[in-house]
Amino acid sequence: MFKTLEDLVNIIRDRKSSQDASSYTTKLLKDKSLSVEKVKEEVGELIEAVENNSNKVHEAADVLYHLLVYLEGNGVRIEDIMHELEKRNKKKES
Repeated sequence: MFKTLEDLVNIIRDRKSSQDASSYTTKLLKDKSLSVEKVKEEVGELIEAVENNSNKVHEAADVLYHLLVYLEGNGVRIEDIMHELEKRNKKKES
């Protein structure tokens, strides 16, 4: 299950150095304002989907994809986020 997420992160990282103008991911990585706009838009769509109890999984996947692209594009690595979550979990256990 998490292999899919890892694969997605690797694709995003590969696209950071890509010159493929036809790649949507590359476009988002090169245009930070577009990336921010898409994260905001997709979060709004997810909230609406949850409130209407429709299309929640599809919209959540869109949010996750766009958020990962935004974070990777701004030097925030998923490994660092996971490490932070792990630290927080350890604090709760003590």
